[in-house]
Amino acid sequence: QVQLVESGGGSVQTGGSLTLSCTASGYAYSSYYMGWFRQAPGKEREGVAGISTGGVSTNYADSVKGRFTISRDNVKNTLYLKMNSLKPEDTASYYCAAGRGGARLLQLRAFDYNYWGQGTQVTVSS
Repeated sequence: QVQLVESGGGSVQTGGSLTLSCTASGYAYSSYYMGWFRQAPGKEREGVAGISTGGVSTNYADSVKGRFTISRDNVKNTLYLKMNSLKPEDTASYYCAAGRGGARLLQLRAFDYNYWGQGTQVTVSS
């Protein structure tokens, strides 16, 4: 049974930091690209960051470049998203996702990803 469980969300003020974690089980974690997506109320789900199987290649949405860092630990089967300099527009539910298919996964298109977590809420107040 595949499970992706996010944690680390919360409420912070503008300029604050949070680190999200996603623990995976039930599949060959190290063989899958991983991604973080987010969805705000009334908006479509958008890709935030993606990382290759070995962690060498990453990609970020323009809106988070220089502020967010994605990383993974293939021993602990855990994905991370370090978020700095948070802004109110970062407020959303954040989801981790897993997919196979090579480098195209770094284009951060939701339909390329096979497995999804339930999400964790991030709220940034001004």
